Amino acid sequence: MTEEKSSTLYCANHPTRETYLRCNRCEKPICTSCAVHTPTGYRCKDCVRAQQKIFDTAQPIDYVAAFFIPIILSFLGSLLVGMVGFFIFLIAPVVGWVIAEAVRKATGRRRSKPMFLVAAGASALGGIALAIPILFIALLGVAGPEILIDVVWPAIYTALVATTVYSRLSGIQIRR
Repeated sequence: MTEEKSSTLYCANHPTRETYLRCNRCEKPICTSCAVHTPTGYRCKDCVRAQQKIFDTAQPIDYVAAFFIPIILSFLGSLLVGMVGFFIFLIAPVVGWVIAEAVRKATGRRRSKPMFLVAAGASALGGIALAIPILFIALLGVAGPEILIDVVWPAIYTALVATTVYSRLSGIQIRR
């Protein structure tokens, strides 16, 4: 009976939980809530975090490029919104793709999740820039509520561009 007690593993992070799992990298015992399923097996969160740091290669100048390039290109793209109306559903993802490729080229294909968020946020700022004065006018009550319809197309454009930029830069893949 003492043999069974000595062979029982307990999670390194939760000492009261019995487990049979071990991290396939550092061999630390982990419970199911601490285990992260990877293509090569289960790993502890510390090993996954350490592995992710290898892929974050962005330099400080990359964040500057990831802010200014999208904000300018997205603003230029938003100038089309009033002219194309419904076709913004087709044009906005293309604009997002162009912005993402411009950022990727400017940063030398270096990557970092915060950099992807900066680029998507800057795209959103550039896209909604023309709608801010319209919202301000509506909030002041200078114009009637029908002016808010002028905010709908820029909002759709902004959502499509920002999500396209983020998904293109981060490499999100939709699989069936």
